[in-house]
Amino acid sequence: MSYNLITILGPTASGKTRLSAELACEFNGEIISADSRQVYKRMNIGTGKDLQDYNVNEVQIKYHMIDIIEPEDEFNLYRFYDIFESILNKNKLPFLVGGTGLYLNAVLRNYSLKEVDFSSSRAKELSKLDSNELRQILLSKAAKHHNTTDLLEKDRIIKAILISETDSVLAKQLPEIKSLVIGIKPQREEIKKRITERLNQRLKNGMIEEVEELVKSGLSFEKLNFFGLEYRYVGLYLKDELNYNDMSQKLRSAIHDFAKRQMTWFRKMEREGVDIYWLESPDFEKTKKIIQEKIDV
Repeated sequence: MSYNLITILGPTASGKTRLSAELACEFNGEIISADSRQVYKRMNIGTGKDLQDYNVNEVQIKYHMIDIIEPEDEFNLYRFYDIFESILNKNKLPFLVGGTGLYLNAVLRNYSLKEVDFSSSRAKELSKLDSNELRQILLSKAAKHHNTTDLLEKDRIIKAILISETDSVLAKQLPEIKSLVIGIKPQREEIKKRITERLNQRLKNGMIEEVEELVKSGLSFEKLNFFGLEYRYVGLYLKDELNYNDMSQKLRSAIHDFAKRQMTWFRKMEREGVDIYWLESPDFEKTKKIIQEKIDV
């Protein structure tokens, strides 16, 4: 098979980012982040951007999909395809790196994304209706609609309706993805150890202050929940709903559980046809050998 993408996936704290940067350096590549939170600006420590990992032997590895939108904005997966094609057009090798299962699955299984205009006249028409009317429209169009979060906020209901109404619209022509997928899966106790060490370091290095600044800038505590565990639990601490020890312990436990859920998602991807070459550690030489055997580089 002729591959046009290398994907490095794994649970949080598995060491995939640094490994990917070393591989990109070796194989003349560029990295596309597959982390749904690292796209946001001003969210650095809590999302674990670790930008120093992209400097390999004094070579700055080019990365994409990091620090591209404000926390108040919506992320659009179409950006991936534009970046993917631009890297190929430079005769370089794209590396997709991360642990967000939904994002990875959409790319690796070549999901068809429909182009939706959220500023159309139809969108303006829907915005004049109240939430109950919008819910009825959505449910009438998608009787088996199971994402209950789309039914809670008016903006999300409108977006869900617009997406459901694009069934008769041709999907945007997207490049076909043929990816070699390598997974990093350390032993469970090793992952737990890495998570604990990394969390302690982030708390010492300003994660609480980062969340404080986001709140001061106008981001609500309710919105913080959307950005994941670190922001949720530090938010509870800042609201005096948890003391520091309880916050750190509950957050550590929640991240451990999150890592398990990531592995569950990756196993589901395998059952649905995604071949993953698993390694127990971010071993550069072993990963390099797999790539050399599978890709003509």
